[in-house]
This record gives sequence, structure tokens and C-alpha cells, in this order.
Amino acid sequence: MSDLEKVLRRACSRLTLSLRGSNYGSFLTMEGNFQIYAKTGYYKGNISAIKYVTNKKRIELTRRVLFELKHMRDVQNEHLTRFIGACIDPPNICIITEYCPRGSLQDLMESETITLDWMFRYSLINDIVKGMAFLHNSVIVSHGNLKSSNCVVDSRFVLKITDYGLASFREKSNMEDTHAYYARLPSSFLLSHPPFTPSPSIGKLWAAPELLRADSPPPCGTQKGDIYSFGIILQELALLQGVFHVEGDTLSPKEIVERVALGQWPYLRPSLCPQSHSEEVGQLMQRCWSEDVNERPEFHHIKLLLRKHNRGYGSNILDNLLSRMEQYANNLEELVEERTQAYHEEKRKAEALLYQILPHSVAEQLKRGETVQAEAFDSVTIYFSDIVGFTAISAESTPMQVVTLLNDLYTCFDAIIDNFDVYKVETIGDAYMVVSGLPVRNGNLHGREIARMSLALLEAVHSFRIRHRPAQQLFLRSGIHSGPVCAGVVGLKMPRFCLFGDTVNTASRMESNGEALKIHVSEATRTVLDDFNCFQLELRGDVEMKGKGRMKTYWLLGESTSNMAY
Repeated sequence: MSDLEKVLRRACSRLTLSLRGSNYGSFLTMEGNFQIYAKTGYYKGNISAIKYVTNKKRIELTRRVLFELKHMRDVQNEHLTRFIGACIDPPNICIITEYCPRGSLQDLMESETITLDWMFRYSLINDIVKGMAFLHNSVIVSHGNLKSSNCVVDSRFVLKITDYGLASFREKSNMEDTHAYYARLPSSFLLSHPPFTPSPSIGKLWAAPELLRADSPPPCGTQKGDIYSFGIILQELALLQGVFHVEGDTLSPKEIVERVALGQWPYLRPSLCPQSHSEEVGQLMQRCWSEDVNERPEFHHIKLLLRKHNRGYGSNILDNLLSRMEQYANNLEELVEERTQAYHEEKRKAEALLYQILPHSVAEQLKRGETVQAEAFDSVTIYFSDIVGFTAISAESTPMQVVTLLNDLYTCFDAIIDNFDVYKVETIGDAYMVVSGLPVRNGNLHGREIARMSLALLEAVHSFRIRHRPAQQLFLRSGIHSGPVCAGVVGLKMPRFCLFGDTVNTASRMESNGEALKIHVSEATRTVLDDFNCFQLELRGDVEMKGKGRMKTYWLLGESTSNMAY
């Protein structure tokens, strides 16, 4: 026995395969069925693809088999799956090769998660041509079983040819073809009927007619037969309608194989679709699947044709990806600017909403993550109002009508107070509370701003109409008081800006002891307004206030235009 034979025998006998964690790589097809495209196992810690040989009880390590194994180890190309070894121990007779996690070309074509544009398709076609051109010029000579399920894609989207060589393993055997058969069965059928022997007719859809007619075709096929198979794959990629798609025909795989093998004119071939592919691609398909083997081009000639007609797509997927990245980089600045503007717009909207809920200065502190400290204000003016007879109106209206009434009224009020230096504190039911002089101090202008605002609101109420009671007049009762307060944010969830102090209570008492369609003013506010000498006030007299005793109060009647102070 030669040294070569000893080395090869030792390598084969020591080849061990761990099936721990072995599984079929699978994912969902467009129809929701599971595709099973590769059986895997671990060899020396790396995941590998397993191709089982069925109907072979044993394989003798003859000199011929050893040389076939050596040839498989010697054939190295980036577009051919790397041969790892073979197991000849029954019943686990199998071939172990490099595992490509992206699945087969047929898997890619049936997957809806990957978009196969023509740039991508041309790259995959180029990979097939390069791999087959190398194989035809190697000691392997031809493939013999070229089809889309034997074109696998690695993690970098490089297509590689698999299931080539080892004629001794193929003779009088039926290589397990999991994808070509199982891809057409629903997952429920697979789960209830495992395992199955593939249908011979399906695997022969890629076979050349002269090989179908042969009584004993070569185990590794012929080079011209590989060209025919490439044409069928090309049609699959161009139309994405499945293998051997014939427009308007519903022939079974067995019927297609029989008619192709018959070889009678008109020859049965897959359909072309000018809308789906270029004219050059259609002509190449027809040449590849020509009945006359001499008209079929060699792979090196196909390589030149593709390079000539598809200069804009680059030579491989990596070149095209780099080209796309360059185009993306050129447009990236514009895209970033657009997204930045959209971000700033959304931020502006969010901040505008926040500023409607809290004072600007308070909101800024909360945005910075700071604790908002309570602050004392020496002199502010507070306004309270409510609707006279609101309880009776509510009792005679539906809840939705009450909500509509308050929304209409306070939307009107909110629009009016925007014209004055005031801050709306809150609304509680029919009560409306506004303050001037905080959170931004304005000297003694707070009294004037609240007084003018009160007159504007009262004027608006006279013309306000209730939707569900248009004939009914709405009666507003208002009260104003000036003095010191303390302001701060209360709570962590739904924080509120609140006012505290006796001034708040007194302002509320001024409103509750007032009269409809009148503005009740305290002595403290009158003193502030006297500085402007433009407001018309009428003495009401002493009024008993709950918790306050008797207080001298006034009615605010209006503002004199001749003595207005700005």
C-alpha cells in the first residue's frame, strides 16, 4: 500500500462527526411553510453540512474511491464548497462539506425577507458561472447535478456550488435531496410524515434532455448537461416563479420530464418574460437549454457575455455592496439633515406641550433633571371665576354636553389670556384660576394685567352661546385679590405648578362672594390699580368673608380710555 493510500485510509477511518445539536437549518417560506435545506452536525467544533448517501449498504475504499477523495480535497475555489471528508461507516454513509448558513439559492428565491434586485441576481449568476468554469477546468470535469438547491450562499452572500464530484458515492444510489422535495410540502405534512425519499422527477427538472434519454447517464453528468442546468437556474432567477415555470400550463414534474426527454418539436422549455429580464438574458437562456448540445455556450464564454452586457453591476456581490455603500455615503449628509430636522420638529412639539403644562422656567429645570425649589413672590394678583348655576346646568345636560360646554368656554378664555402677561394656573370643574406676577416678576403691573384680562373675559361671556342651549345666557362670577404667595411644583407623576398662601384663599373668597357678570375686587387690588389711575371702581362696601371677617370690597366696572397707562 502506497503512502498516499495509508494517509487517506487513516483520515477516513478517523473521521468522526458529532451529531450533538444536529438539526435541519430551516426558515419560513412566503407561503408560511418550513423549508429544510441542510442537515448539519459538528466536526472539530465547527458546524458542517451533511449529505447522506442512501441505498448504499457499504462503500469499499478502493484505489478509485481514494483518488476521488483526494481530488475533492485538492479542488479549492471561493465558489465551491470546501470538502471536509466522508463517513463510510454504515448506516451513516455521508459526505461532510462546508456549511453555508444563508441556505440555498432556491431558499433565497422563495424567501420574502430578502429582496433579489437585479444587482443581487447578476452577482449570484456571476458566482455560479465562476464556480462552474473552475469546476469544468479541474479534475472533477463536470457537476452532473447542478440545480438551485445545490447552489448555497455563505454568510457574506457569496454563492458556492456544492454536491459535486465523488462519482463512486453516486453510482446506483439516490443522494438525499432534502430541499427539492420538502420545499413543496407544508410543515404540518412534514411533522406527521417524516422521513421521505425524494421524488426522482423533481430532481430531473434541471437535467438535460440527452441525459434523460440515456439508459445509463454518467454519474457526474456532462459539461453540456451542466450548461443546460444553468439555463434552467437562470430562468428561475429571472422570473422568480419556481423551477421550469411554464406560463399558463399546469404540468406535473413527471409530465415535464417526460416531454423534455421525448425531444419532439416544439421542445418543451420554461417560459421567457421580457418584462422580468433583459433581451440578452433571454437569449442566453435559450442558448443554454438548446436541444443541440453544440449550440450551448461554454462557461468561460458565458462569463464574457455577462461581463459585456452587465458592466454596471460589477463582478461580484462585494463590489456591488461597496458601490451601494459609496452611493449611500454620498447621500448620507442629506439624509442626516432631513432626519435631524424631523427630530428637532418633534422635540419642538414636545417642548411646546410641556410649556403649556408648566411655566417655561420650571420646565427647563425639570428637563435638566434638577429639583424645582419652591419660590416666594412678594406681590402677585390672582383671578378666580366660576359659572353661576353650573350645578343646575349639569343636572339638565348629559356628561358629554357638559364637557363640550367647558371646553368651548375655556378654549375661548385661553385664547384671550394669551394677550396679557398672565399665567393660567389650573381649571377645576367650572373654576378658572389665573395669576400675574409669577413665575416671571413684573413689578406692580400684575394688577393692571389681571384687571384688563377680567374685563376681556367678562365681555366674551356676554356673547358666548351654549351649544345645546343657544338661548341661555351664561353667567360668570369673578373675584380678584393681590398679595404674597409661594409657588412650587408638587408631585413626581403628573407634576403640577401650585400656589400656596392666604392670598389664594382670599381670592377664592372674593369670587364666591361676588355676583353674576360682575368683577369683585379686594382693597389690596384697588390699591395696586390706583397707581394706574385708569380703572373705574365702585365701592361695594363691607362684606362678610368666611374665615376673614368683614372686608371692604369694590366692583371693577371698566377702564377709562383717556387715562390709560401702558
